Amino acid sequence: MTIENKFADYLDNDSIGAIEALEEETGTRILAYYTPPTPANLSDKQVNKIKELEKKLCVRLVAYSSH
Repeated sequence: MTIENKFADYLDNDSIGAIEALEEETGTRILAYYTPPTPANLSDKQVNKIKELEKKLCVRLVAYSSH
């Protein structure tokens, strides 16, 4: 997977290469976060809206609190 530096501008080319090598070795996609994300505290109604959109778009969505 090619990492776009505009989303991970804090990583240098060696760091990006290390992540890509580990992805290749493990056969997985690896997400890099600058700071540990905090899951959002959502109501049941909000969670259901996310689930509906996931189903509609055929994706997995994750909600995190803004810093």
